[in-house]
Amino acid sequence: MIIIPARLASTRFPQKVLADIGGLPMVVRTAKAVAHLDRVVVAADDEKIITICKEFGVEAMLTSTTHKSGTDRINECANILNLADDEIIVNVQADEPFIEPEVVELLMKKLQNLQSKNEPFIMGSCYNAINADAANDPNLVKVVLDSENNAIYFSRSLIPYNRSGRATYFGHIGIYGFSKKSLKEFCALSDAPIEDIEGLEQLRAIHHQKKITMLKVTSTGFGIDTKEDLARAVEIFL
Repeated sequence: MIIIPARLASTRFPQKVLADIGGLPMVVRTAKAVAHLDRVVVAADDEKIITICKEFGVEAMLTSTTHKSGTDRINECANILNLADDEIIVNVQADEPFIEPEVVELLMKKLQNLQSKNEPFIMGSCYNAINADAANDPNLVKVVLDSENNAIYFSRSLIPYNRSGRATYFGHIGIYGFSKKSLKEFCALSDAPIEDIEGLEQLRAIHHQKKITMLKVTSTGFGIDTKEDLARAVEIFL
């Protein structure tokens, strides 16, 4: 199951999920990129998104306007859909129109493998290697890993600090996967102070000592965080 949380009133870039990219609204282009993998539902906070999605044949449903995070939004959607506790749910961000389907598919398989091992908490995401210039961009979230490829920390800052001159940087790719049971558990956790400081909801899991399994992938896709990103995306389809 793939659920795409879509919020109309984005703080930094209002209505960006409806921005035109090569003749398709951003959220629609994102949904269609992964539609062949599994059922896709857009979880929206505004009827305008619902209407536009339906015009393009994308399933969408209305969720609360008060959710703090996209993960809380997909949890409501999963509850409305009455999904089973063992359903694997992948959260693909609405502003990721260039997400490679093979990346989503690899994450699904990784989470299914964890589920077969009866892991108590199933949450995963993806990362790739990035250069130092990219690592300095606060819009690109970095991740530091432990020896088993679980996330230790995520930050918009440059991490790790390159005192030795030998640092390797990993960029977080903004998709998340959960079992339905673990998604519910995550959303029931109390907010973490560091989550609000960094503006990164995944830090809630780390704060509460929950494992986030990280999968290394090759990806050239990029999220649309700024109007400059949008201009770059539009150029690709010219």
